[in-house]
Amino acid sequence: MIIESSFRPPSWLRNPHIQTIVAGRMRPQPPIRVQRERIELPDGDFIDVDWTAPLTASTGSTSTPIVVIIHGLGGSVESRYARGMLNAVSARGWRAVLVLLRGASGEPNRQPRGYHSGDTADVGFFIDLIRQREPSTPIAAVGYSMGGNILLKLLGERGDSLPLVTGVAVSVPYDLSLCAHAINRGFSRIYQRTLVNELRRLAEVKFSNIPPPFEVPDMDNLRDFFAFDDAITAPLNGFASAQEYYDTCSSRHFLKDITIPTLAIHALDDPFMTPEVVPTEAELSPAVTLELSRHGGHVAFISAGPRRRPQWWLETRIPQHFAQYFPQPLPEHRGDA
Repeated sequence: MIIESSFRPPSWLRNPHIQTIVAGRMRPQPPIRVQRERIELPDGDFIDVDWTAPLTASTGSTSTPIVVIIHGLGGSVESRYARGMLNAVSARGWRAVLVLLRGASGEPNRQPRGYHSGDTADVGFFIDLIRQREPSTPIAAVGYSMGGNILLKLLGERGDSLPLVTGVAVSVPYDLSLCAHAINRGFSRIYQRTLVNELRRLAEVKFSNIPPPFEVPDMDNLRDFFAFDDAITAPLNGFASAQEYYDTCSSRHFLKDITIPTLAIHALDDPFMTPEVVPTEAELSPAVTLELSRHGGHVAFISAGPRRRPQWWLETRIPQHFAQYFPQPLPEHRGDA
């Protein structure tokens, strides 16, 4: 179902661009210490993952819950939202692990292709690997933007076979085609330019080490998402065109098949897209709750605390949701008085 969010920004933080830019560019980098692990994939490639705690840890007789974090386009462990959630999960006494999709860990992956918005296999493989290692550990996942699209698509594809107790998706581009057109208009083109420049940089680094399987056009001519996806993303991943890629990989088509409890958080003023991207209730399965707010920008949702200091609302709201599905710690036993 669709419900109204409890998020309320102060009047001076209602502008979606201020929300988005402050959260993405101006927030101080939260310090974080992580332990990196390399995951070998069935096709001979790899992904890296960053853990906030040793891989195996337990509290009493119950395995400590794990939260899998999936970054957005151009994301990494340096992304402010990723660091913030790693810290927020750790503060609850849970384990957090950031999945760095193919080519996102600072080292080019082995194969010509990298990650894309519908590439669910690697995330699913890693979640299954956690379950094999720790059969009784509760596992949840949160995906941001593109990572949210991947998570929702995976939830719809796998149903009950995916070993998660719950999932959260934030600022999802539910319809990739509509989003590609929306971000190519007005002020939003600034965000597009930043993201496309990063995609071009990653592609140039990759193809300087691995010969591409087709003739790559002049990168300087690929200035928007549709052009880049049509020339690079689609052929690298077996799609005939950018439009086929968008039609095949948009999570909107998979929402009806989700069976695991899922929370989707979205702002109607998200500058990466328009309100028509938001699914209707008829498109949601009973397992999905879509929490909508009038304000919040893209992966931002900044509220104000004492002395008007910015508060990162998502880092309270998302752990609150996870706590409903994780076992509660037993009260500390103090012995006889």
